[in-house]
Amino acid sequence: MTCAMSVQVKIPAVGESISSGVVSVWHKKSGEQVKKGEPLFTLETDKVSTEIVAETDGVLRTKAAEGQEVKIGEVVAEIEESGTAGEAAPAKKEKGAAEQASVAAVVDRGQPESASSSVDNTLSPAVRRIVDEEKLDPGKISGTGKGGRITKGDALAVTQNRGAPQRTDTDARTATEVAGPVGAPAPAAQDGRVVRKKMSPLRRKIAQQLVMAQHTAAILTTFNECDMSEVQALRAHAQEQFTKKNGLKLGFMSFFVKATVAALKAVPPINGRIEGDYFIQNNFYDIGVAVGTERGLVVPVVRDADKKSFAELERDIADYAKKAREGKLKIEELQGGSFTISNGGVYGSLLSTPILNPPQSGILGMHKIMERPIAVNGAVVVRPMMYLALSYDHRIIDGKEAVTFLIKVKEGIENPKTLPIDF
Repeated sequence: MTCAMSVQVKIPAVGESISSGVVSVWHKKSGEQVKKGEPLFTLETDKVSTEIVAETDGVLRTKAAEGQEVKIGEVVAEIEESGTAGEAAPAKKEKGAAEQASVAAVVDRGQPESASSSVDNTLSPAVRRIVDEEKLDPGKISGTGKGGRITKGDALAVTQNRGAPQRTDTDARTATEVAGPVGAPAPAAQDGRVVRKKMSPLRRKIAQQLVMAQHTAAILTTFNECDMSEVQALRAHAQEQFTKKNGLKLGFMSFFVKATVAALKAVPPINGRIEGDYFIQNNFYDIGVAVGTERGLVVPVVRDADKKSFAELERDIADYAKKAREGKLKIEELQGGSFTISNGGVYGSLLSTPILNPPQSGILGMHKIMERPIAVNGAVVVRPMMYLALSYDHRIIDGKEAVTFLIKVKEGIENPKTLPIDF
């Protein structure tokens, strides 16, 4: 019999500052055949989500569960090269059958307590402690772990439900709340009133960044509004030709990127940042475009936006949005932005105060286009209007500069032909 050869699947280094992540989902189940290059699982970190692929053909044997936090370099699975897995499976099956026969034989001899003792030998220290303290019979607990092993959650569930018939609804609710802070996540209440789950690394990072921005910068927001009539007319006029020439549609975001670059050139401090006791002035225009995903908000960066055409901007934005939704953004695609644009209007937001994306000093918030009555040359007319919001670091940007910036953006949108149109 030849020795089984296997290849370890380790968590790769995905960025200098990233030390851990979460196995968010296995694309292949343990025991399934995999091929080299096939995605095995998605690793979610505090910055990006990335798919880890198989390095060889074989049968996958997972060692980490979905939702488990893992360290860089940790072994989360093994791939048994083709031809070796078939030997291991029958052995495992025979072993399991032998154990079941042994337990059955003990029970047949009229000694059920010995069956419990056999099961007790497989308990982890944490489960054993609960079993001893609560005086539980391991033989009567249904295990949901790998190979039918009893998990801590299984033991806690039995403890929690054991006295349920004698309790009132109020008592049961209180017991559930008390059980919540136990080391492992508490099971959800049977009535569905509470669900407890750990935040993903990305969500935790977002939370930390937002709190840090609020604590370290003097954030102030100023507002304006712009008439979208001219942009809508120009876009409608050029759409067919633009789509035929470039293979993608002309959107509004490229206009706002162009208008933002022009405004940053007019008011340079907004394109800078504070670093210790120094002010760093950026003379490049790498614009972050916030993209919402199921895992949270990410901000990929459009490099050298001032040098790119409308088509190049639209292509970059579309590609980043697709990568973000699929969890395929790279670390370098999220780093180094000098200013951010966030479009809450796609979700129906009429007005908001965006929070800075540290260490940047400014962020432009776009909102929903909504027809409203406005005064034009002394007459009331209905126009498609959008509120604009600029949040900025008041430590280095004065109100006059912030207002000037927004007016410059407004002028570029209301008179789009003043922008470097190239279509």
